[in-house]
Order: sequence, then structure tokens, then C-alpha cells
Amino acid sequence: MDCILEILRICISAKSGKTPKMTSDMVEDELEFYSKAEKYWKDIPPTVDGMLGGYGHISSIDINSSRKFLLQFLQEGPNRTGTSRALDCGAGIGRITKRLLLPLFKAVDMVDVTEDFLNKARTYLGEEGRRVRNYFCCGLQDFSPEPSAYDVIWIQWVIGHLTDDHLSSFLKRCRLGLQPNGIIVIKDNMAQEGVIMDDVDSSVCRDLDVVCKIIRQAGLSLLAQEKQENFPDEIYHVYTLAMR
Repeated sequence: MDCILEILRICISAKSGKTPKMTSDMVEDELEFYSKAEKYWKDIPPTVDGMLGGYGHISSIDINSSRKFLLQFLQEGPNRTGTSRALDCGAGIGRITKRLLLPLFKAVDMVDVTEDFLNKARTYLGEEGRRVRNYFCCGLQDFSPEPSAYDVIWIQWVIGHLTDDHLSSFLKRCRLGLQPNGIIVIKDNMAQEGVIMDDVDSSVCRDLDVVCKIIRQAGLSLLAQEKQENFPDEIYHVYTLAMR
């Protein structure tokens, strides 16, 4: 599930009362929340355009910005992040693995809840796909990265498919999965205020403050954040956050 891009940014009127600040205010049935999302993605074609919700044309802009952001941590220096192994979370067919992670890391693991996407990845990645060691078919709420295994854990356009508690718990497990000087990167849509529910793909979009609060609750410190530029005006603002 590489991406959840909304067609329209939702504006919240002051007349609507208090804006929800937690997914628990919106997700009444966790099992239904997760099962609806799995069903949604099973019906999505395993293509770049499918992964990006019909916005396949922004892929290069996205990858180029992500590469520039990531390279600042891979530069030579005393606290340099290694380049041995990366984990792509919500990897879909491997768009990020192919264009961002494999060119920078010796080996990559992929995890996604949709088996058809991972099967497609085996051909989509081409010859370089031989350096993908593991294709994990699992929801992130149930996934535990191998301890002390990864230099970078990349989590893009997928945190909206986790409740607050599950996101915090997953980030804690990711922290244990890092090598020394390793980093976790979240790149995702950010709401203007509070938490917004999308019933179509069964996901939520949190504002930046809510996401940062969950990051702190997971025992992580924010190292850098960047707003994505040159995306279409009609979609949510997208931020990239690095932490350890």
C-alpha cells in the first residue's frame, strides 16, 4: 500500500464542533477498520498508478525529494547512517524499493498486507530484485521487524491504516529493529487539523501535531522534517519525518 492520496483536501468548519484528535474517536470496530482496508487494496490494480491513487505522474517528484532527504543521513560523518539493509513498509509493488532503496542499500526487505502486490513486485523490480531478501505479507499492526537489522525503515503512505495504539506499538518495534545510527522515516499525508476518516479505503489522516505526539509516545526523537513541494494543490500536504 504505497499511497493513500485524497482527491480533495477536506476543510473542517468551525461549526462542526471539536475536531477529533485520536483515531479512537473515529474507529469504532478495529477488526472492521483493518478488514475493510485489506478488501479495498485487493481491488486496486498492481501498477504505479494504482499505488498512487491515480497520481502516477507524481512518482518521480516524490522519489527525487525522498532521495535528497535520505542522503543527508548517508553522508560521511561520525553518526552516518549505514547502507547495508533497509525495510520498505507498506511497500506495495515496490515502487519505493525499486527507485529509492535498492539504488542506495545493499539489501532491502518489503512488507505489505496485499499478497498480489508482493507477487507483482517480483517481476516489477527486475534484475535488481534479487537483492530483496524477504517479501513479508503482513499488516503492520502484526509485523515485527527483525531486531537490530535495519539501517533505514521507510514507512510511506501507510500509517493511516493503523490506529494510534497500533502505530505507537509498531514504531516501538521499529526502534528495536534499527542498527546503530539507523533511522525510521515516515512520509505521509497530514491533515490541516485533527484526524479525518476516509471510509472509502478505511484509513485516517492525522495532522502533524498528532503524528509527532505518537512518535514521542513511541520513545523516538524527531531528527528532521520536511514538507513535500511540487505536489498537486488538491491533495493533502505531505511531510517527511526522520526519527530514531
